[in-house]
Amino acid sequence: MKAVVMAGGEGTRLRPMTSSMPKPLLPVANRPIMEHVLRLLKRHGLNETVVTVQFLASLVKNYFGDGEELGMELTYANEEKPLGTAGSVKNAEEALKDDAFLVISGDALTDFDLTELINFHKEKGALVTVCLTRVPNPLEFGITIVDEEGKVERFLEKPTWGQVFSDTVNTGIYVMEPEVFDYVEADVPVDWSGDVFPQLMKEGKPVYGYVAEGYWEDVGTHESYVKAQADVLEGKVDVDIDGFEISPGVWVAEGAEVHPDAVLRGPLYIGDYAKVEAGAEIREHTVVGSNVVVKSGAFLHKAVVHDNVYVGPHSNLRGCVVGKNTDIMRAARIEDGAVIGDECLIGEESIVQGNVRVYPFKTIEAGAFVNTSVIWESRGQAHLFGARGVSGILNVEITPELAVRLAGAYATTLKKGSTVTTARDHSRGARALKRAVISALQASAIDVRDLENVPLPVARQQTARGSAGGIMIRTTPGVPDSVDIMFFDGQGADLSQGSQRKLDRVFARQEYRRAFPGEIGDLHFPSSVFDSYTGSLLRNVDITGIAESGLKVVVDASNGSAGLVLPSLLGKLGVDSLTINPGLDESRPTETADVRRAGLVRLGEIVASSGAAFGVRFDPVGERLSLVDEKGRIVEDDRALLVMLDLIASERRSGRVALPVTTTRIAEQVAAYHGTQVEWTTTSPDDLTRVGGEEGTIFGGDGKGGFIVPEFSSVYDGTAAFVRLIGLVARTQLTLSQIDARIPRAHVLKRDLATPWAVKGLVMRRVVEAAGDRFVDTTDGVRVVETDGRWVMVLPDPAEAVTHLWAEGPDDASAQALLDEWSAVVDSAGR
Repeated sequence: MKAVVMAGGEGTRLRPMTSSMPKPLLPVANRPIMEHVLRLLKRHGLNETVVTVQFLASLVKNYFGDGEELGMELTYANEEKPLGTAGSVKNAEEALKDDAFLVISGDALTDFDLTELINFHKEKGALVTVCLTRVPNPLEFGITIVDEEGKVERFLEKPTWGQVFSDTVNTGIYVMEPEVFDYVEADVPVDWSGDVFPQLMKEGKPVYGYVAEGYWEDVGTHESYVKAQADVLEGKVDVDIDGFEISPGVWVAEGAEVHPDAVLRGPLYIGDYAKVEAGAEIREHTVVGSNVVVKSGAFLHKAVVHDNVYVGPHSNLRGCVVGKNTDIMRAARIEDGAVIGDECLIGEESIVQGNVRVYPFKTIEAGAFVNTSVIWESRGQAHLFGARGVSGILNVEITPELAVRLAGAYATTLKKGSTVTTARDHSRGARALKRAVISALQASAIDVRDLENVPLPVARQQTARGSAGGIMIRTTPGVPDSVDIMFFDGQGADLSQGSQRKLDRVFARQEYRRAFPGEIGDLHFPSSVFDSYTGSLLRNVDITGIAESGLKVVVDASNGSAGLVLPSLLGKLGVDSLTINPGLDESRPTETADVRRAGLVRLGEIVASSGAAFGVRFDPVGERLSLVDEKGRIVEDDRALLVMLDLIASERRSGRVALPVTTTRIAEQVAAYHGTQVEWTTTSPDDLTRVGGEEGTIFGGDGKGGFIVPEFSSVYDGTAAFVRLIGLVARTQLTLSQIDARIPRAHVLKRDLATPWAVKGLVMRRVVEAAGDRFVDTTDGVRVVETDGRWVMVLPDPAEAVTHLWAEGPDDASAQALLDEWSAVVDSAGR
């Protein structure tokens, strides 16, 4: 049997290490990753190997040649352009068409028993056998579910945490029969798990999954690269280490000179012909490459140093990676997580802070303090986007410098000459950051339409009027010292998961576009923004019956930007209204849950005493609203959703409503009673927005005060929801309490459980296993439905070490029992 080693990837996440070296040649324990892979193939009798190459192909070919030094026969299949995982193998079809073959990545470190994998493939008579393994964090891999016989039931490529239903992932190692080439089109990009395998499964072809025991690490990030070195030194992976173990865990290669007075604390590795002087200290998980010089007084701990590096006296390297041919001068300091590219000079007594990237051929001057990357960007983050965009503490985590880099990355994802709309809330911090953002956009050849301080729905609506995207900066709801930098697409909606990942990649790769002097973007300040917004709102939302109804409402603007729109809107509606807290208060750009609750209580008192039909309270940016009925009682957000649903469904009598899967199933009863249907979405706002914008959707809401009025906009809009509600109440002549009373009570309980990141995937697998024969819905997370209709949902948080659980039953006691039962499942997996 022949093997195919895929060695064509660019390894962009590993830059600057891969800026001048293909990822398969990155050394692990001073030997290229791909050499470890080839030696594994040879151990299992796979001596004839085809290597697919594309990025820096000549370097791979020059290093391995025809494989003679390894006792193998290597041939190469060169891709002129990236062809995807399946397309690159198809490119080598001529050499593989006669017999079954094994496909393996040239940049993943593993010691799997490939013989057992091949035997399993033959025993099952499979067309394709996918080698699987279990990992703590499955987000960057393809999740796979197999049945008891090992047959693959489902694939999901690179899921979000809400889509994680297992920790069993596709390793990219396959055994295949040559008939599989019939399903791969030549000379076009095709992927195995995204394109070919789903088609095979659709046709009922035998696709099996083999769960391998042993070590596997996809060396795709700087963290996993450093981890792989430590795992080799700890003996966690069965690979050949080139050298002599002179004491437990201390490996020294041929020709290395280590002075007896040097301090060595293993496990560590010192490469061939390296020189370690007296007084140097090398500690655990350090790898010193070939021909490296470590001078007296130098200290290395968890450092990976490539070949031909000079480590000067009294320098200090901790948890960093240093590229080949780099000189680190006296008393220089490189901190944890920093990466230095090839052929750099790090000057005397300079300090390179943690997570800084220094690209190849750069010079850091003596005494310099480097806390941003050279070139071009600052810090590498695991997760740039959270639930509300990019969030953090003002001037600690979110600085003007970071805002500039984020805006530059966003601009790089757009075409030159595009227009971006910018806006902010009424806080001083948002104002300062927005100015930095505007400068960065203009410097990247982007024209800017600046709305200044406007409600969030107005910013979204204006973005959708001809802009390629938008950026809104606001104070984080409920957290006065934090800010959110929110990015919009051309429709004014939050960026999709895919667009977020694209922006994340540009930000991480530190490759920003800069404009030539004649391309600097323009800056406009559009006029009549509020008139445009209210005019469009009143044209698109049904307001018939309002002027004649004599309704009286109380509106609380919360001293936020919603108050900027209300005066002209209420006047045009012709409704008798009382507006409270209308002025902007820069010292209170957001409010805590307690302050908001107190405001609703006060609003209820005013509504009851004034005889108003109802009261609404906006959040400070006008995105969400809360309700008070005519008796002054607070209508909780989850009930407000059902009230709005009942009103809209009873009036429209057809269509569908978009609701997240965490919503009570009472909503389904209400919708069905009025002849409408529910489309369940994930808990991600962009998914709700997507369905809200589709034809036939009449309403959407998240149960947290966010409402979508599709005839006007597909995003949350408190003002539009307010206008829609006035019209509905005016035409039905029913009070909010009457509507609320006719809707059954829901019994949904929620609980959050602390879950370490390392076991999140395991937790979700255990939940699926515990579900047994019960119906399982994987729209978002895992929702398990009991035969009596009760349900529980388990959802890993995408940004925190937490798992969320919801349970619904016919009463609180039943829901509580269900919540307790499944909390125990989550807890047991997390221990």
